[in-house]
Order: sequence, then structure tokens, then C-alpha cells
Amino acid sequence: MAIVSVVGLVVALVAASLAGVLAPLVLDDPGPAVRWSLPLVRVVSDLSSAVTLGLLGLAAFLVPERRTTERRIQASRLAAVTGVVWFVSAGLGVFLTFASLAGLRLGDPELGRQFLTFVWSLEVTRVLSISTGVALVVATGALIARTRTGFAWLAALALGGIVVVALTGHSAGSASHESAVNSLGVHLLGVTVWVGGLLAIALMRPRIGRDLGATVSRYSVLAGWAYAAVALTGLQQAVIRLGSFSGINSAYGAMLVAKTAILVALGLIGWQQRRRVIASIETSDSGFARLVLVELGLMAAAFGLGAVLGRTPPPVPEEELDPSTVLSLTGFPDPGPMAAADWFTAWRPNWLMVTIAVVAVGLYAAGVVRLDRRGDAWPVHRTILWTLGWVGFVWATSGAPDIWGRVLFSVHMVMHMVVAMIVPLLLVPAAPLTLALRALTARKDRTWGPRELILQVVHSRAMQVLANPVVAAVLFFGSLAAFYWSPLFELALTTHSGHLLMLAHFLLTGYLFTWVLIGIDPGPPKWSPAMLLLILFATISFHAFFGVALTGTKFVLAPGFFEQINLPWGPQLLADQEKAGEIAWGFGEAPTMILAILVARQWFRRDRQETVRLDRQADRDEDAALRAYNARLQRLGDEAKEVD
Repeated sequence: MAIVSVVGLVVALVAASLAGVLAPLVLDDPGPAVRWSLPLVRVVSDLSSAVTLGLLGLAAFLVPERRTTERRIQASRLAAVTGVVWFVSAGLGVFLTFASLAGLRLGDPELGRQFLTFVWSLEVTRVLSISTGVALVVATGALIARTRTGFAWLAALALGGIVVVALTGHSAGSASHESAVNSLGVHLLGVTVWVGGLLAIALMRPRIGRDLGATVSRYSVLAGWAYAAVALTGLQQAVIRLGSFSGINSAYGAMLVAKTAILVALGLIGWQQRRRVIASIETSDSGFARLVLVELGLMAAAFGLGAVLGRTPPPVPEEELDPSTVLSLTGFPDPGPMAAADWFTAWRPNWLMVTIAVVAVGLYAAGVVRLDRRGDAWPVHRTILWTLGWVGFVWATSGAPDIWGRVLFSVHMVMHMVVAMIVPLLLVPAAPLTLALRALTARKDRTWGPRELILQVVHSRAMQVLANPVVAAVLFFGSLAAFYWSPLFELALTTHSGHLLMLAHFLLTGYLFTWVLIGIDPGPPKWSPAMLLLILFATISFHAFFGVALTGTKFVLAPGFFEQINLPWGPQLLADQEKAGEIAWGFGEAPTMILAILVARQWFRRDRQETVRLDRQADRDEDAALRAYNARLQRLGDEAKEVD
């Protein structure tokens, strides 16, 4: 870990010097201490956060445990130590970043006062402060956690604290804001999982012992996915930042070329590890040790370059000159009036959503192929439903509903209804969890692979609460009203993170509500069809009431956004809001009818299966239940005669 940090620091200093990042600023120079310290602190923070995540992921998902070992606990305690390093370095990073933005030297008496006053007001330092707080929580949790569930939750929290940093740097202020932030977020996720996992294995290698081969093999699969994510998002970042091939001649372009060369080398090393090293670990791990040292050295160099890239001006300007109100509020130019054909022809790809959809369909198809190869059948209609569901999701998030939904309430409501009601109605009957459980291989060494993780989630106490039909209905409808009649609506319209959280919430609550009604995947016990129908009609009644209430509202929702955007071609705000209410009111009728039919169909099928079961039982025991019932009636009759 120390050697890796030194390599990263040296590369960061050399790159920063060549790029001119360490040179004094013309205006508001914070001094050499701040300029030199920032890239160094960033490297330490990045590496320590990666190894913290890697150790927690190792404990939760990768390393086998035996009766005489406590590898998970040992990995977690190491994660607590690296988590403290992450917390301290991230905290220093917040302070130094503020000093750089404020143009104040470390010895300036105003620095401390202004830091305490304005640190939460600036978006960059606010996001970095959130990441620092997450580091503290993770370090504390890693010190006391003892179960795989605890390690898994801490790993997820650490990943969130790392990815949130994508909201800072060039991406946060880019004219291609959403694509840049999405790309950088996935890039950070891939790099951190990849580097952190390898660092964790290197630190835990003496304790892993004879299970090193199984651990490295599992990590290799994860690293392959991470490498693909890093390569694709790195390419997208290059296109956004360089603009053209001429941008390579800049300092930013030169460092990007160096980082690309390191990425290619790491890919070749990973391929070599997959082919030869894993197979030879059982006899000797010396080859693995040499390969790890080289790979970690290259990764550290990449971290150093990445820390400097975040502070180097790219060839493409970060901001549009003289942006319009629409661009400044939404991150996109004014789409202009909407024609009827635009519903089918307009296209502005949200690459994150497209990628999610493509991966989801690809994994589903891979599961179907695996079942087919071993001779198991899978209904074709489920594959079609799954594909159509994700096609609808892509249309809602990359087509007309997203383009004009950013500026018109009525079109936004169409996007909401498609994501929350239509898409889940297609995805849930496809039974993706059932397919995954049949296609994935079970692990035999008390570790959590994808199959075990799915089973843990669907049978967890949290899922028992969430899958309660009443709770699912409240989340589906209650959050609907809370979202639109609160500042959350305006936050989703004006911030990228708010928009992503909104989409995730719409999809997940809609999927959960549909699943408790008609889902066939494993999970908590189902309620009776009669109760499910009652909850369905009650929920949709409230949904219709929401639409009516929205139609009759005499004040503009999210006024800070819609009144400021002031589209020259747009409709009256209240008229468009009334139209949104009508869409919410009328959109639910067809999905409700389909859901009711499917619930009734399941009711009929359950009754028929119960009848068949009782008939078979009667055939086996010669109708013992009926004969016992008749005998009981006979005894009651005899007793009545004796009384008379």
C-alpha cells in the first residue's frame, strides 16, 4: 500500500508540474502549499477509498471462510484502518479545495472563518464534505461489523461515497453535463472496484492462504466488468473533453494519452492473469505476486494522472458562452415547440440509461442461452416482455418524454407514467429473479455470489416489510403526492442527481407495487387475491384523486423552475399543469385493468390448482377427508338421537 501510494504521488507531482497545475495563479493564488498539496492529498484519498471498498467487498463476496479462519473480520478491521486514512485525507482535500477556490493561503487568518461559513454553500466542497462524512461512517462501521450483511452494506455505502465525487471537477460544470457526470461516475465505480479489489487481495494474501486461487478467480470476473466500464467511459470522457484529435496536443490530451496507454497495458496484464497465473496459483503464487506488483504500480500511476487531470483545463470549454435560461436550468438547450411526429422520431440518448437497458437485456439473454444449452426451457414470451420493457424505458428516458419533459410538466408526466406503470407491467411478468436463480451457479464455500445475494435480498426482513402490499401501495402513491407537492420536484428538474434519483424511485416503486400484485419471482408470501384486488383498486382510486387534485390546483408547482424558464413558445403554466393532472388521472386506467385481470387470473389458477391437489389427495386416500367428515356428521346425528 505504501509503495503504491508513493508511485501515485510521484506521478501526480511530475504530471502536475508538466501540466502547469503547480504554477502560481495570476489571480487569487492560494500559495505553493495548497497547489502542491492538493494533487498529493487527492491521490492518497483515492487510493485509500479504493482499498477500503476492496477490503469490504472481499469480506462480503470474494474470500472463502473456513472453520478455523476469520478472514472476513480481519479484512473488515483493515478496512477500518484504511477508512481512517480515507477520512483524514478527504477532510484535508475539502479544506485545501476551499482554500484554492477562495484564493487564500494556508496562513491567512481569514481562511478558517470563511471555511466554516461557506464550505456548505459551494457545491464542490459540499459534495466533497458528504464523501468525507461517508468515509467516517464506513470506517466506524468496519470496526464493529461482524456479518456478511454488514460488510455488504458498508461496501455499498463506500461505493456511494466514492461515486458522488463525480459531481465535482470538470464534469459538474460541463456543457455536456449529464453525459460527463454519468460517464465519470461509472468510470470511478469501475476504477475503484478494479484497483480496490486487487489492493485488498494483496493486503490479505498471507491470510487467504490456500484459497487464493478461488478468490483471485472471482475477482478476475469482477475486474473484467470493471475494465470494460473504465474503457468505455474513458473513451466517452475523451470525446467530451478533447472535442477533436487536435486536443491531444494539449497538456490535458497528453496526460489522457498516457492514461490510455496504462489502461491498455493493464488490460493485457489482466488477460495474462486470466490465462496463466490463476491456473498456476495452486502450485506457486510467485507469478501472481510479480504480476500484482506491476499491475498495482501501473494503477497507482493512473491514479496520479487522474488526480492531475481533474485540475487541468481541458481543450473543450467547460461552460457554454452566454447560456440561455433553459440551458442553465436543465443542462440542455431549448428543444423548441413539439410536433406530433416528435413522439416517435425525437432522440437524445441518455447513455447511462441506454447502457443499463442494454446490459439488462444482455444478461437476461445470457441466462436464457445458459438454460437452453443444458436442455431447460424458458418461455419465449417472457424474453419478449423483458425486452419491450427496457425498450419502453429507453424511449421514456432518451426520447420525447425526456427531451420535452425537462421543460413541460405535461410531457414530464407522460415520462413518469411510462417509467412507473408501463415499464414494470412488462418487466415483472418476465420473472428475471427466477431466471437468474436457475441460471446462476450456487457457491459451496459460504460466500455470497450473485445467486446467494439475490436470495439474501428477496428473503430479507427489509423485503418482508417492503413487499407488504399496503407498504408497497403507500410507497407507490404516497411518494407520488409527496414528490410533486414538495421541493423535491424542483430539485429533480434542476439537478442531475435529483433527476437520477427521481427515475430510480419511479421505476423501483412501480416495480415493487406491480411485483406484490402479479409477481411470480420468489419472495415473501403472497396475500390472497381478494385482498390484492382491494388494495389495487384503493391505490388507483387515490391515484385518480391525485390527478383530479393536480388538475384543480390554482398555483404553479415548482414555481422557481417553471416561472423562471418562461418558454416563449410554451403553453400557459396552469394550463399545462392541468393537462399533466389529466394525464395522471387517465393514464392509470389501462394498466389497472390489466393488473386486475392478471390478479383474477392468478386467483382462478390458484383455485384450480388447489382443486386438482384435493382431487389427487382423494384418489390416493380414497377420499379419506370426505369419509371422515361424513363419519363426524353420523356421530353428531347419533348423539342427537340419544339425547332425544
